[in-house]
Amino acid sequence: MKLLRIKDNSQQKKESFSQIGNLTEKIADKTLEQLDREGVFVFPEIVRDAEDLTQDQMILQSFNDTYRTGNVMGFLGCGDERLIIESRFSGNDEDFFFQYLLDRVLDFPNIVNMEADADHNNRLFNFLLFLFPHYLQTAMRKGLFKKYIRRRYNDGNVKGTIDVARHIENNTPFVGNIAYSQREFSYDNSLMELVRHTIEFIKRKPYGNKLLVKVKEEIKQVIDATPGYESYDRQKIIDQNKKNTVRHAYFREYLALQRLCLLILQNQKHQIGAGSRQIYGILFDGAWLWEEYVNLLIGDVFYHPMNKGGKGAQRLFEGNVGLIYPDFISRNSEHRMIADAKYKPINNIGNRDYLQVLAYMFRFDAKTGYYLYPEAGDFDDLRLRMNRGSTYEANVSPRNDITIIKHGLKIPMDAPDYSCFATRMEAFEHEFRCAFSSYAVYAETDHLIN
Repeated sequence: MKLLRIKDNSQQKKESFSQIGNLTEKIADKTLEQLDREGVFVFPEIVRDAEDLTQDQMILQSFNDTYRTGNVMGFLGCGDERLIIESRFSGNDEDFFFQYLLDRVLDFPNIVNMEADADHNNRLFNFLLFLFPHYLQTAMRKGLFKKYIRRRYNDGNVKGTIDVARHIENNTPFVGNIAYSQREFSYDNSLMELVRHTIEFIKRKPYGNKLLVKVKEEIKQVIDATPGYESYDRQKIIDQNKKNTVRHAYFREYLALQRLCLLILQNQKHQIGAGSRQIYGILFDGAWLWEEYVNLLIGDVFYHPMNKGGKGAQRLFEGNVGLIYPDFISRNSEHRMIADAKYKPINNIGNRDYLQVLAYMFRFDAKTGYYLYPEAGDFDDLRLRMNRGSTYEANVSPRNDITIIKHGLKIPMDAPDYSCFATRMEAFEHEFRCAFSSYAVYAETDHLIN
């Protein structure tokens, strides 16, 4: 097996990719949308409204004699070639930071290991299984999926279309029954049956019950809604779902769940990466994981509008003009702050980022803005004071009332094992939150008053 490891937000010479030339040729300068269509699983699925991860973002972007990577981490393969995109905080073939983000945000089992060996494909397959509870929970927030199906009957209570050929075959000589079919609006349809088959498949895994306990209420609803489930119908259900994918935009979460279930059930029979031409793998949006993780740390002080879920939308102008989704808006209106989660190295936070946060600060009358980013070093906060005046009049000077602060969360780089890494992270998280501790009092006071 030919393997190459690279890191997110980095550059590497093109010659370094020679050992995986076939895979590189298939993914270089291709967008996420293109890779998604070719079989790569992208998480989170809804990238259309995301600012940090867009459909036209590239995994490997050509730049002179190098390839650039972005905010994406994960695994890609083609034939016997493998590419692992680790977080830039990984070391010694262990990516504790990536594992920690998955653990905190998605409650992943603690078995994430970037070591690529003969069991590499099974590791990819396990990632699909671990994502199932998240996708099931997200889809079922819309309620159980219900659609019209055609059922066949053979009795004396004719309510639909008579099936003449089946009637002659089944009811000769005539004993009072009539063969007919009827179109019904039902929960027990091919998609819910697909979800049920996936649940039963995961249950048989050694860690299956532990994995599914997080969504036991949703699983109960699925089981109750699928009384027609039969284990031997699996291939028929798979074929039905491949031919009839979810099309209604309202149920796009079910489309994502349907696709994941098909990957799980099909890859049980045809292991991931079967065939020398097929691109396969799983890619995770590091920017999304980082933003959701930061929300866990400071959610008591900040509102968190969510562009992917369409929640907490704000407008720049009257008349519902200028849709915006600031990452974080402080809950205390008297000491308003705007914070932007950036999964970028501090030196990559630049002009466009400044303009975006300043626009949000102007919109919400905030005097302080934050960039919240992960860092490997031990740096003090970088405070940027906005200028006033103009170079034309030679009267430029910093203002004292408007400040943007780059506030980093330190990531331990020398932890001997994951347990030690998690313990150190808890200490650094406490330091990170201290910058907002005084505002938490204001936020709690506002909450009690309102």
